[in-house]
Amino acid sequence: MTAPRQVLPGTTYLVTRRCADRRFLLRPSGLVNAVIEYVLAAKAQEYGILLHAYCVLSNHLHLVLCDPHGHLPLFMRDLGSSVARALNAAHGKWEWFWAPGSYSAVALQRPEDVLDKMAYTLANPVNAGLVRRGWEWPGLWSAPARIGAGPREVKRPAHYFREAGDTPASVPLELVCPAGFTSAEALRQGLTAALEEREGRAARALTDVGRSFLGARRVLTQSPFARPAPGEPRRGLRPRVASRDKWKRLEAIGRLETFLAAYREAWLAFSAGARATLFPEGTYWLRVTYGVACAPVG
Repeated sequence: MTAPRQVLPGTTYLVTRRCADRRFLLRPSGLVNAVIEYVLAAKAQEYGILLHAYCVLSNHLHLVLCDPHGHLPLFMRDLGSSVARALNAAHGKWEWFWAPGSYSAVALQRPEDVLDKMAYTLANPVNAGLVRRGWEWPGLWSAPARIGAGPREVKRPAHYFREAGDTPASVPLELVCPAGFTSAEALRQGLTAALEEREGRAARALTDVGRSFLGARRVLTQSPFARPAPGEPRRGLRPRVASRDKWKRLEAIGRLETFLAAYREAWLAFSAGARATLFPEGTYWLRVTYGVACAPVG
């Protein structure tokens, strides 16, 4: 059984979601890029999500975002379902689109951790040996220069979304500077430097093992139903918090363990019939599904 997720307003996350069977169902194309970008912009606007960085590879996506109102589960539910329905229709398939289980959401503790995960996200196409620079990736990739540059309008794709339906003809998509930085310019400079360092390290690692980058052209020729060759690293640990500062990380883990212990105690009492049991702050699913009482967010 998956441990309960604590959802606290104002948390910044690195979010990851993967395609079923690692298939390339998100492989870049004009249609795929347009659908994901439109849905991402529309759902971020609907749920008040602040986007900092994103990258959509062929079989998974990464988002760095802030959730001011505690709506991350609703945002991810609607983002995932809308993308899955639209792209399943495009691919002529009806099976599972996303890998079983939930998305990964790692709570980031400090501005330095947010910057680190933004650089990690944008370096993903290079780390995967696909292109030499992140900006060469033909899929969705949020350029650092767009952070703090204001919104731009994303048009509704002609595919799947009915012109006479209830979806808007266009929605604004904006990359917001995360909290804790003196300015968007300072963030852009730090992110660009961190990204270049990661890309250089990935290129050297590829050279050391005698490999070369696949290249955008070959990426675009891959079938959406293909998947990586055997030997690709699989998912390992699934952390819920991240910080490069050991003590901040341990502090965050301690808070999460306290939440889980309090949740279990409340759940046992609730299951035994004590319906007025107070659940710990950040309890999400039981609150929205059954209306359980929760401690106020401090």
